[in-house]
Amino acid sequence: MTMVNIGEAKKHLEELIEKAMNGEEIVIAHAGEPKVRLVPVKPDVNNWFGMDEGKIWIANDFDSFNG
Repeated sequence: MTMVNIGEAKKHLEELIEKAMNGEEIVIAHAGEPKVRLVPVKPDVNNWFGMDEGKIWIANDFDSFNG
């Protein structure tokens, strides 16, 4: 685990991002107290839009009912 203060994180942000992308745990601290963890974003493999495409069917006369 790498812990850096906010000032160091600002100076070395690109390097810290690269370390996080390679699996290293990066913690950013303020006044020596851990505040946040820098982690890579996982890609969303389950795209919600269109996931049910082709699973339902609506009749052509669906709107013609006058009940």
